[in-house]
Amino acid sequence: MSTVLDAIVSGVLEDLQAREIPLKQLREQLATAPLVRNAYDALAKPGMQIIAEVKRSSPSKGALAAIGDPADLAERYESAGAAVISVLTEGRRFGGSAADLLAVRSAVTIPVLRKDFIVTEYQVIETRALGADLLLLIVAALDDSQLRDFQALGQELGLSVLVEVHDEAELDRAVALNAQIIGVNARNLKTLEIHEEAFARLLPLIPSDRIRVAESGISTREQVEAAERAGAKAILVGETLVRAGDPSLAISTLLGR
Repeated sequence: MSTVLDAIVSGVLEDLQAREIPLKQLREQLATAPLVRNAYDALAKPGMQIIAEVKRSSPSKGALAAIGDPADLAERYESAGAAVISVLTEGRRFGGSAADLLAVRSAVTIPVLRKDFIVTEYQVIETRALGADLLLLIVAALDDSQLRDFQALGQELGLSVLVEVHDEAELDRAVALNAQIIGVNARNLKTLEIHEEAFARLLPLIPSDRIRVAESGISTREQVEAAERAGAKAILVGETLVRAGDPSLAISTLLGR
């Protein structure tokens, strides 16, 4: 039976086919990409860190915010203490674009995560060519060979890699991959359901020498504290920030600053 994730990936591949250029030409663009910023080090700094997301819409909630100027929003995130900016580049379900990433990357001095559904080698190279510093690999969307190859390619290009899981089986695969940044997504991308117990169940299972990230469904300081008790070093937050009248205040509230 087809899942929501299957439908998203299908659309991603169709859109990729429409914009794809020869791989040799894409690799040539790497020469003009901005220097990589170290996302691992940014997330490893003392204290709880936040990956603040530029996100217009989602398959589960529909339209969230217009975000006419993603660069301005990202600058506000950075000023409020975000460690990394996440930028959605998937267009059909999330309203994002490569242009958003380019605008944000040129406006901030902290690392930028390309938030998309990476299922081809081309997209890994494209991620670095666009200037991103952190690559997202979703275990549910990839087989072990793809995970291994895409992580190796990303690292070869200088990218840090965030490997995302949502259950024990996926976590075992991420750990076996020796992923250094592992995110637990409380939202099951196949059904879009939120499982609030996911952080408490899965974060403690991640080896303590990895950076643990709690993703999705976070809107209160209490939830952040619970994730931190479970072992989270960072949180990834989008909807709560883009819907807040004052995203800077929202970041300060979530981080207890």
